[in-house]
Parts: sequence; C-alpha cells; structure tokens
Amino acid sequence: MKDDKKFNHFDAAGNARMVDVSAKLDTTRQATAQAAITMSSDCFALVKEGSVAKGDVLGVARLAGIMAAKKVDGLIPLSHPLPITKADIEFDLDEQSSTITVYATVGITGKTGVEMEALTAASIAALTIYDMCKAVDKGMEISNIYLLKKTGGKSGTYIR
Repeated sequence: MKDDKKFNHFDAAGNARMVDVSAKLDTTRQATAQAAITMSSDCFALVKEGSVAKGDVLGVARLAGIMAAKKVDGLIPLSHPLPITKADIEFDLDEQSSTITVYATVGITGKTGVEMEALTAASIAALTIYDMCKAVDKGMEISNIYLLKKTGGKSGTYIR
C-alpha cells in the first residue's frame, strides 16, 4: 500500500473521528451503486405483473431507496449529514435469472462524496423488495452490493 493511503476516520491515537471537511471546496459529486435480489420465477412474475398483494413493489422500493439516501447520517456513525440534490433508483428485471438489479444514483454539490448514500439506497430498495415479497418467497437472496461509479472530489473518478 502506498504511504499516502490511510484510513481517515481515525486520529493519531487510533480513536474514531468524523473527518473534518470544512476546508474542502464544494464540488459536484455523484455515485452509483447496485444491489441484486434473486427470487423464484413465480415471485418474479408477480412483481413484474404488479400482482403482489402488498402493492406496487418496485414503486415502494424506489421511494424507500430515495428516503434511505437522505438518512445515511443516522445509520452510519461517522458519516456527514448531506444536502442531497439527486436520488434516482432504477431497476433492471432479468427474467432468465429471476433477478432484479437495483441501481441507485445519488448526487450532491458539497464537500464530501455520496458513495455511502448510493450504497444504502440500493441496499434498502432491495430489502424493501424482500419485505414486500416474503409472503411468496422467503428464499430470496440479496447479493452483489457494490459501488459502480463515483465522480467528483479530490480522488476524481472511480469506475468499477
């Protein structure tokens, strides 16, 4: 590992701390993350048709993901409260594998990135799909949660 790479959430004594971003300039930042949920073909068909008893699964999951992006500072102890300017949730339905992939894109003009907000949004959207479908299929599997891309800030662009 290069000498300039280190964890920045610890002080010199090894104590956890919130990173001071007050001296940073505001820049436009964006992050996109994904999460996938695989289910039985019967359950997948119900979601696709909009026939799940609890209602519009993808519509509710979209709202849950957006709401989650705005609440990360209450979930992850050292994250900053952020004035998010963009939160989009999209779904890719793969009938072959009965998998729904959630794509969450979060944006801000600010002093710190929104990777955690995008990852949380994708995860919570997938968990909401699970919650709404568990009466049909308790064996669903959530996987492949990761950052796809981030732009802006000192470290620049990252593409997985």
